[in-house]
Amino acid sequence: MDTWNPTQYERFRAERRQPFDDLLALVRPQADLRILDLGCGTGELTRDLHRTLRAAATVGLDRSGRMLARARDIQEPGLTFVQQDISELPGGIRADLVFSNAALQWVPDHPALLARLTQAVADGGQLAFQVPAGHHAIRQVASVVAATEPFRSALGGWTRGDPVLSPEGYAVVLHRLGYREQHVRLQIYPHVLPSRDDVVEWVKGTLLTAYEGRMPAGLYAQFLDAYRERLFAEIEDTRPFFYPFARILCRAVR
Repeated sequence: MDTWNPTQYERFRAERRQPFDDLLALVRPQADLRILDLGCGTGELTRDLHRTLRAAATVGLDRSGRMLARARDIQEPGLTFVQQDISELPGGIRADLVFSNAALQWVPDHPALLARLTQAVADGGQLAFQVPAGHHAIRQVASVVAATEPFRSALGGWTRGDPVLSPEGYAVVLHRLGYREQHVRLQIYPHVLPSRDDVVEWVKGTLLTAYEGRMPAGLYAQFLDAYRERLFAEIEDTRPFFYPFARILCRAVR
């Protein structure tokens, strides 16, 4: 089930924008770029990527039809959108830049994933991506709640795993894949939200969509209540609420 909600996701548009801008700043511009943007979502940032780098052609790829419904309203020469799962990227694709902003964390086995993506990077091309990092309580609580009944039975024991490597882990994988140049860094984004209730609204647009799609609506509402109760037992009730969000930014040249 496609449970991605563009309106919910974009409630924190400004906060989600900064990591994209920082990742884009790492990319080395060159003439006539062919770009593949993995996990393009609603397409606005893909459009900005395409315009900023003055690309010859950019393909935005996302598995969510609901997100792409917004993207397909964007009319820009050389920019197209395709519904496709990152984990099922077909062979034979070659791009000067394979780019992904906050999407690869949904795909398991990152060493194998990066090996597949490298096959899509042209000689001399670039791979650039950023993913959420760390195991903050805000994410861990979802797995804890999912392991309790009645959610465990409804989910068949499934919980959302975290395939994200350490920064050092990405550096090693990129080196082994033959990238001749790399930039890998951990960055903390200091988000100041009105209250801790907004943290729940944040993860409803991302992390919790994986649980929403695997249980009936009524049970998911119970899951949200249980998640909120357990989370609030672990984080401070401050107004405003300080949400330090760690992300790993990587850019490498093949």
